[in-house]
Amino acid sequence: MPENKEKEEEKPVVAKTAIDLQRLKLQKLMKNPEKPIILPERPKAKSTPTVPEFVRNVMGSSAGAGSGEFHVYRHLRRKEYARQKFIQEKGHKELLDAEYHKKIEENKRIAKEITAKKRAKRLKKKQKWKQKKKIKTTNIEQHSKNENNIYSSEEENLNKQELNNKNDKIVKNILNSKDFSQSEESNSIANTNKNKINSNIEYIDINVNNSVP
Repeated sequence: MPENKEKEEEKPVVAKTAIDLQRLKLQKLMKNPEKPIILPERPKAKSTPTVPEFVRNVMGSSAGAGSGEFHVYRHLRRKEYARQKFIQEKGHKELLDAEYHKKIEENKRIAKEITAKKRAKRLKKKQKWKQKKKIKTTNIEQHSKNENNIYSSEEENLNKQELNNKNDKIVKNILNSKDFSQSEESNSIANTNKNKINSNIEYIDINVNNSVP
């Protein structure tokens, strides 16, 4: 009874697709993994057939040809046709191989030329980008230097104006407080203040010039 059940279970499976066929083959191989697999060898290249030997007619001229001579001739002719066909096929195959290798070399040469052009274009673009970046950095540095010079000159002018304003205010206050014509002391004080202010202005100018690069 169990044998019959196993036979009923082992029904033939029909492979509907290539995947099913491959699965069946793998299952068959995995049933007995210790069984050695015989791999077929590659087919050997055909060798050129030898030239048929010349068969001399040993019969005399007075006698007729035998019944077997025609069959010998036909056999030799078939061998010669087969040899010529093989030579033609071999020459055609060699010609196709030469054309194939020539085409491969041509494709390689074209691919190398294209890659060389792309490489040169890429390097040229990279060099242009570097030059633009260098010019941009130099322009930024020059602009910053000019701005610094402008700011320093403006500050210097403002300091000079402030000092001049202070000087004018001091002179006006002195003139308003005392009569310039009556008091000589006021003149001397004013002159000393002017000298102090002028010395301060010169000191500030020297400091500004030293600070500017």
